Amino acid sequence: MIKENLRDLIDAGAARIPADLVIKNGQLVNVTSAEIYPADIAVYRSRIVATGDVEAYIGENTQIIDAENKYLVPGLIDGHLHIECSKMSMTSFAKAVVPCGTTSIVSGLDQYLVTAGLEGIREVLDEINQGPLKVFWGLPFTTPYTLPESTIGFNVTPEVHREVQKWPEVYGVWETVSEFIENKHDCVMKAIELAGENNLPIFGCAPMTTGTRLNSVLCAGVRLDHESYDHTEAMEKIRKGMFLLIRESSISHFLNENMKVVTHINPRVARRVSFCTDDVIASEILENGHMDKLIRMTIAAGVDPITAIQMGSLNSAEAYRIDHLVGSISPGKIADILLVEDLRKFNIDKVIAKGKLVVDNGKMVIDLQPPVRSEILSSKLMIPSITPADMKVYTDLKTDKVNVLSMEVDFDVPFVRRRRDVQLIVDNGVVLPDVKNDVLYATVVERFGKNGNKPVAFVSGWKLKAGAMASSKAPDDNNIVCIGTNSEDMSLAINYLAEKGGGQVIVKDGEIIDFIHLPICGVTSDISPEEMAAAELNMKALARELGCDLPDPVFYMCCLEITAIPDYAMTDLGAVCFATQSVFSAGCKLRPPTQASLPPFSIKKTKAGLLRSPAFVFTIHYFCVQPGE
Repeated sequence: MIKENLRDLIDAGAARIPADLVIKNGQLVNVTSAEIYPADIAVYRSRIVATGDVEAYIGENTQIIDAENKYLVPGLIDGHLHIECSKMSMTSFAKAVVPCGTTSIVSGLDQYLVTAGLEGIREVLDEINQGPLKVFWGLPFTTPYTLPESTIGFNVTPEVHREVQKWPEVYGVWETVSEFIENKHDCVMKAIELAGENNLPIFGCAPMTTGTRLNSVLCAGVRLDHESYDHTEAMEKIRKGMFLLIRESSISHFLNENMKVVTHINPRVARRVSFCTDDVIASEILENGHMDKLIRMTIAAGVDPITAIQMGSLNSAEAYRIDHLVGSISPGKIADILLVEDLRKFNIDKVIAKGKLVVDNGKMVIDLQPPVRSEILSSKLMIPSITPADMKVYTDLKTDKVNVLSMEVDFDVPFVRRRRDVQLIVDNGVVLPDVKNDVLYATVVERFGKNGNKPVAFVSGWKLKAGAMASSKAPDDNNIVCIGTNSEDMSLAINYLAEKGGGQVIVKDGEIIDFIHLPICGVTSDISPEEMAAAELNMKALARELGCDLPDPVFYMCCLEITAIPDYAMTDLGAVCFATQSVFSAGCKLRPPTQASLPPFSIKKTKAGLLRSPAFVFTIHYFCVQPGE
């Protein structure tokens, strides 16, 4: 974050040093007093130094911008965002969202962290400082986020927290998942205790957490949450003192439902509500906008413009305890100012970020160039060559059919995977996928050269009729995830990504038919937002031609590795049961045909299902691969 000389700022505020920039003839949207009135603004270097009558601040070299009676609005804040999920580098992402009025983001930068470690994060933070977009970094509560713990390039441990929480770029503990708190995970408990010593807030992740579970999370010190699945859950969180972030991502659409806490229950709670997008992609941003889109949606839902703008600026700043820096157009704050002609349409004409005019007539007017990338951020996927034989499921059972659990993605609830029991044909000890009945192979291949894990399981819901698709951008771990109709195309897809150093690929009949290169940590690229959007749309169209009808087939596949999403997930350890937080069957791992078959096993399942009904326990006996009847 830019730090100006304190003595100079004091003198600039007293008009003893001329302003570098003055905005005249504007209508100030004052989010702290909920007013709109005529006012001019004086800016010295990166800071606002005066509002109102600023004639005394104008010097010989002061740049003047005539607002032409437009509204002066604070820069918008995205309160929770996995920037890497956009597949755009920090520089490229800034090009996409700053014209939309987004000038600040809160992020864990977690995908850079798990692939490139602290040295990589240092480079990313330096890149951020050179651009117009500010990122308030929350150090992840732990990594990996998976239970059981999967393989990643860099682990965030209590020792990391002890050192890095003291970095000036750290503004809190990022996305502290409620299950880790409820289980009193040792590393997470230590991270929270250290945050208390360092006076850092705890950012939460508590989807579908209510009642005693919510009380428990709050007692751990969690300050805010960005995941509520309906407005009653959201309202309970507000009533119990949480700051509420309403999420509206490229795929998860919760704004209209959760905005009911303001429009249907109590408009006075609006000051405890702010926004986030969580995961956005280039094609969605260029078509519909970013945080400006959420402002428009909120106004369309019946909220008055001043309140909507408070939600997009001041409220988020207060929730994250960064309102001394951003969130309002006030003396002493960083000069992030939007010029908007019509508050209801909220089309942004100009953007001043860090005191500089960076957007004019809706277009970037500065030349943003990415830094030269070091070897630290240049991805190397350290995997041996994958053969088709590696991408099969084997059984020793002397039968021509077996019963198999397939993880079926829910079309209507983003990323959720349900249990589907299917019967598959066995050919010479190989359990075959059933393309006609939408049962495909799936794998996660460990990419960091630590153990060579490459389990194979079954998934449904993608409806691929041919080929395979794979990605090295796959939160939370960013190992290579791949699904396919056949082992040959899967092995080709994975080997191609390893050869190219990361990306997303679609293969059909032994040919590469589409590829998006992601050379930065295997998760992002420096290509322009327009190029990325075109690449995304092309890949989505090709996936549709192969039979996929999910809203975003590749994005849904990438999220297979997230074990915090019920009911099943897939990591480099194998298929994972959400309810037990364990690998539910080693039978989903590659087994040579001569290996003895596994015995039945027991699962104690608690709080199962999307709605997290009251705790119940039962035992089931189930083979991932067992004889058919």
